[in-house]
Amino acid sequence: MTEGSGEHVSREIAERAKRARADSQSRHDRVIGISEAVVLSAVALIAAWSGYSAAKWSTESELKLSGASTTHTKASRAFDRALTLQVGDATTFNAWFGAVTSRNPEAAAVAKKRFRPEYRAAFDAWLATKPFTNPDAPAGPQAMPQYKPTDQAEAVRLDATADSLFAEGEHAAEHSDNYVRTTVILGSVLFLVGISAHFPIRGARIGLLVVSVALLVFAIVLILSLPTPP
Repeated sequence: MTEGSGEHVSREIAERAKRARADSQSRHDRVIGISEAVVLSAVALIAAWSGYSAAKWSTESELKLSGASTTHTKASRAFDRALTLQVGDATTFNAWFGAVTSRNPEAAAVAKKRFRPEYRAAFDAWLATKPFTNPDAPAGPQAMPQYKPTDQAEAVRLDATADSLFAEGEHAAEHSDNYVRTTVILGSVLFLVGISAHFPIRGARIGLLVVSVALLVFAIVLILSLPTPP
């Protein structure tokens, strides 16, 4: 073998080694590129779901809070009606009591006829306690358990319903905020994967990809811990 042929063989071996290294680097780059594409696809789908869930829970919160406000208004109206009836009952009772104490049976009879049926039941029960001779008798018909002003129970029920709706609205708002927070994390993943392609150093791309995958897994865990949208 001549000296020239030996040099030729050496150059051939070096070129083959160089091509092998280039092929290996190209394969590594392709693997990294495919991994980045997979992460981007997953992030796009999960971010879309997270954004949709945040919007749905936000709408649910608005509906619940609006319902709570409307129900509180209805409760206030029912309470006002009940209070008006209580004032009317007290007025007619005072008229009857004044007629009785002034020994005017005609006026007492007229006042008694003006009692509402619901109030009349409590009034009769109060008279049965002999209030004019019994020092332990209740102060008046409104102090009797039979006295149940119309709309008072409805006001209490509506208030309880409104409080429940308000609590549900607050929980829905918290769920919406949590989904928004998850969407922000996914946005960070998109940013990291997006800038990794601009780094010529393979180690930097791999590092950014690892961080991106970790954030993606964290976001998935958060989403799985949250309730599904209504």
